[in-house]
Amino acid sequence: MTALWIVERTASRRFPFRVSIEQGGRLVVAFRVQARWPGPGQQVFCLRERELDAAEALEEVERVPVAHLGRVGRKLTVALDRPNRKRCEFLVVRKERRDGSGAYEQVFFRTQSGIQAHRSRTRVELGAPDTPLVIAVDSAERYPWRFPGAVVRRRPLAAGDYALLQGERVAAVVERKSFDNLLTDVGAIQALHQQLADLASHERSALVIEAQYGDFLDPTRVRGRWPPAHVARVLGEIAALHPRLPVVFAGNRKLANLWTERFFLAVAAGAEAPALELPLVVAARYDDTARGPGTDVLIREAVLGEVPTPFRLAQLAERIGAVPAARVRRVLAQLEREGRIARTGPGRKGRPVEWMRVSPGDR
Repeated sequence: MTALWIVERTASRRFPFRVSIEQGGRLVVAFRVQARWPGPGQQVFCLRERELDAAEALEEVERVPVAHLGRVGRKLTVALDRPNRKRCEFLVVRKERRDGSGAYEQVFFRTQSGIQAHRSRTRVELGAPDTPLVIAVDSAERYPWRFPGAVVRRRPLAAGDYALLQGERVAAVVERKSFDNLLTDVGAIQALHQQLADLASHERSALVIEAQYGDFLDPTRVRGRWPPAHVARVLGEIAALHPRLPVVFAGNRKLANLWTERFFLAVAAGAEAPALELPLVVAARYDDTARGPGTDVLIREAVLGEVPTPFRLAQLAERIGAVPAARVRRVLAQLEREGRIARTGPGRKGRPVEWMRVSPGDR
């Protein structure tokens, strides 16, 4: 179900615009903002709207489909379905009052150009966790990696070789493969896929390999075991069949150990960070897998197969709904350049311009 980005003008001088996101007729979130779209290097202060006065006069100035809506730490990230001015975020900061009476919230509206120009653009999202890591190492690991400062427990693991624990819950899991391990597993590829599917079922997981990708394509290193082309095919199949599972070619044992430690530290820090709370509908419920194609795609599909030919702009509008005319003309111009449509001639005496589809044999 497509979400909508709606901008409305208010009567307030301090917060002249209201930005809201709706999905299926329900409000996801709304902010009172100081600018309709912050410029380069800017981030504008805004207020989260808790309740809308039904009697307030609001003038709608923009309505755009949302291509993606998600959360990254304390940020609500938004990507709009349009060619420019499309990415922005709302940063939510909680600060303690000086008198110790509790915390208050500050919200900042930032666009992609503003983020790139801001001095904090290189700052990482997650710091170090406040408590030591608790890591479970599978009992079958003969020479396990080392995690200085962590609480390490040996026990059988249902999936993976190393797991980050939060209480008794597995928060993240890593499967370790050496160069020789992975080449051996190529001989039992179906069992390997089952193992990786189980690994990928965890919310945060990774396959970490103690070798470079190029090592598996080196004829001198794989001689007598597998043709390099076959190994390359297997590695491609792993990525294709398990798209949610990161595959990390760390290079060697030391770097694989280090990558896993940093991965667990980031997961632990993210778990300690306060969650971003949203009113009415939580943004995490937005399912971008159910999102339909973008507006440009819908226009193309209507032009190339849905409207009768020849057609006019008014007939096209009946199919695609309320889409800015400038955007429709841009897509039509692109289809003309591709040779997919052609004008039947300029409009005369007030007659609208018509277009007709061009069959492949006519190009």
